[in-house]
Amino acid sequence: MSADRAKPPCFKAYDIRGVVPTELDTDLAYRIGLATARFLGARRMVVGRDCRLSSAELCESVARGLTDAGVDVLDIGLCGTEMVYYTTFARELDGGIMVTASHNPMDHNGMKLVRDESKPISGDSGLDEIGIAALSGDLEPAATRGQVTTENIMAEYVEYLVAQVDVAALKPLKIVANAGNGCAGPAVAALAKYLPCEIIPVFEEPDGTFPNGIPNPLLPENRGVTAETVREHGADLGLAWDGDFDRCFFFDETGAFIEGYYLVGLLATASLRDHPGGGIVHDPRLTWNTIDMVEKAGGRPIMNKTGHAFMKERMRAEDAVYGGEMSAHHYFRQFSYCDSGMLPWLLVVQEMSVTGRPLSDLVKAMQEKYPASGEINRRLKDPDAALDEIEKKYLETAKSVDRTDGLSLDMGQWRFNLRKSNTEPVIRLNVESRGDRALMDEKTAEILDVLDQ
Repeated sequence: MSADRAKPPCFKAYDIRGVVPTELDTDLAYRIGLATARFLGARRMVVGRDCRLSSAELCESVARGLTDAGVDVLDIGLCGTEMVYYTTFARELDGGIMVTASHNPMDHNGMKLVRDESKPISGDSGLDEIGIAALSGDLEPAATRGQVTTENIMAEYVEYLVAQVDVAALKPLKIVANAGNGCAGPAVAALAKYLPCEIIPVFEEPDGTFPNGIPNPLLPENRGVTAETVREHGADLGLAWDGDFDRCFFFDETGAFIEGYYLVGLLATASLRDHPGGGIVHDPRLTWNTIDMVEKAGGRPIMNKTGHAFMKERMRAEDAVYGGEMSAHHYFRQFSYCDSGMLPWLLVVQEMSVTGRPLSDLVKAMQEKYPASGEINRRLKDPDAALDEIEKKYLETAKSVDRTDGLSLDMGQWRFNLRKSNTEPVIRLNVESRGDRALMDEKTAEILDVLDQ
C-alpha cells in the first residue's frame, strides 16, 4: 500500500483539513495526538483551538492522545494559530497542535502541527508519517501518562506583540477591526488596552455558527461590511481577519481594499529600516514591486515557492528578517519565522504614525508603478491543458521564464504567474505591468479568454 493511500484523506500537503465527522472525528483526533507525540518524541506540547462548534471536543481528544503518550500538555483554549506558535517557541516546548479549519466551510475542521521552535510539520517533514501511524492501530499508551494544564496566555502574548512596536510613537488613529466572529476579537481587545488608538469592533464575538458568514476577507464579497464601517466612522484604517487570524487584510481610510501585494512592499521596507541589508523572502506570483522596494531599501529580495512551510524553511535558511505572500501571510524573524495576523497591522499603524501619512498614500506610488490584477481563480476540467495552452501562446515572445511555482513569464512591460491549486482543480492567475493599468487589464482579459474557452 502506498504512503499516500495509508494516510487519512484529511491529511493535506501542509496541514489536516476535512469534513467532520466523516473525515475527521474524535477517535482520529485522539490517534493524531498519540502519533504526533511518538513522532516528535515529545515531553511537553501546547494545544489550542478556534471557535468552531466541533473544535472543543477535537482539541480535548488530541490532548488525551498526547497525554496517553506521556506528554505534558499546556491547553491554552480558544486562540489564534499564532498563539500556539508563540507558546511553542516562547515556552521552549517540543511542539504544538492548533485545532482549526480557518476559512473552510462550516462542516469542516482541521489541525496545524508544529515541532520545536514552531517549525511547521507538513507533508514532506513528518505529517504523512503521522497520518500513517494514526491509522496503523498499534498506538499503545505510555506506561506513565502526562498531565493537562490549562492556562490563559493572552496577556503574555499581547505583551510580546506590544514590545515589537514603539507604542509612544503611535498616533490616536481610529481603526475598524472586523473579526468576522472568528478568534481575532479577544486578541484585538487585549491589544487595544496598550494602544492610543480607538478600536471600532465589528463581529468581535467568537461564534462557531458564523452568523455573518465564514470569515474569509480574501473573497471580495466578504469585504463590504469592513469598507462601509470605515466610511461610516471616518476611520483611518480598516482591518479584517480570517477565522484563526493568521492572515490580516487592510482597508485604507476611503474603505478601499489594499491588495496584500503592496503590504509586502510596505512591511519589507519597514523591516529593513531596522535591519539594513536583511533578506526578504517573497512568493513568485507578483514580484516587481517587492523586488523594487527591497532593493531601494538596501535589502536582498529572495523569491521562493508559495506556501507557509516553504516560506518558513527558506526564511530560516537565509535568516531573513521578513517574508511576505500576497495572500496576506506575513512572516517575521522575531516571531520564530512564523506568520502573524497581529504584527502586520501594529507595524502598519506604526508606519502611518511615524510618517504622518494615510495608508492610501503609503501604497499609492506602488499601485501606480506596478498595477496588479489581484489573484483570479478559474475552476477548470483540465488545468494542465490550460497551462500548456497559455505557455504555447506566450513562451516564444517572453523575455524570461521562471518555474519556481507554476509558470511565470516576463513579457517586458507586463508579466504573469499561472499556477495550479494544490487542493482543487483550480488555476490561479496574477498579472502585473510596469505602470500601465490599461495594459494589465487588457492582458488579464486576454489570458482569461484562453482559460475560459
